[in-house]
Amino acid sequence: MADTHSRSHTHSNSTSHHTHSHHSHTHRSASENISLAFFLNLIFAVIELVGGVFTNSVAILSDALHDFGDSLSLGVAWYLQKISKKGRDKEYTYGYKRFSLLGALFISTVLLVGSFFVIKECAERLMNPQVPNAQGMFILAIFGVLINGFAALRLARGGSISERAVSLHMLEDVFGWVAVLVVSIVMMFVDLPILDPLLSIGISIWVLYNVYKNLRETFRVFLQQAPQDVNIERLQQSLQAIEGISSIHDIHLWSLDGESNVMTLHVVLKEDLSVAQSHALKSRIRALLNEKKIDHATIEIESIGEECELLHC
Repeated sequence: MADTHSRSHTHSNSTSHHTHSHHSHTHRSASENISLAFFLNLIFAVIELVGGVFTNSVAILSDALHDFGDSLSLGVAWYLQKISKKGRDKEYTYGYKRFSLLGALFISTVLLVGSFFVIKECAERLMNPQVPNAQGMFILAIFGVLINGFAALRLARGGSISERAVSLHMLEDVFGWVAVLVVSIVMMFVDLPILDPLLSIGISIWVLYNVYKNLRETFRVFLQQAPQDVNIERLQQSLQAIEGISSIHDIHLWSLDGESNVMTLHVVLKEDLSVAQSHALKSRIRALLNEKKIDHATIEIESIGEECELLHC
């Protein structure tokens, strides 16, 4: 029989090959999707700049400037997403996954600043309306919907926070160009130049709302809030239902990047177990945790009556 009064501090290195392959594929797809968004955004920003001058549309010009800034942020996010694929080392013992969060933070900040700038420009245009070229706006809007719609569809299946931030940008552009398309058709028949700046303000408000939601989620991960898709109370009940376990305490759960979840926990045994039995119990615990989207677990085994050394067990 093993002396279970000696602590067993074990890291979960037994994540299945399937899980590892899934994460590798996810990171690779995320990098490819962000790079696609970067190149499409940069190319179309140039088209928008020329088209905005030609059509005298503040909505298109402001979006061109907005897209140039986003191209920079997308380039940074692409680079950080590539870094996030690196494994753990002596400096970053959990790996580099959180670098992708910096990309999401950078994109959201650019969107935030850009939206306030657009609102400021539109407020000035409201005071001094100018007639845009509705036919030119119509043609550009069709291209905008097609190009950004294609990129948004590619990013729609992304799971990382960084991808969702990029997807937000592309979705914003799709809705924006649909609105430009509708407004350009209206202005072909009705002389309402004020619709152009009003449209830009409406899009900017929608963007600000979604940026707020994305930043809130990003900061939740940075502050190590427990993942919302994992019910800790139910998980604890499921663990305590495993044969041989008396109780579970000192549970800590957080996420590295919004996808990869990490947990530490103390397991109190009903009776002393041999080394082989203890190993089998840990395997059952890890299997259950993997089902609940927890990729890495540190499990500490205790006996009944053993004093927990932590102050807040």
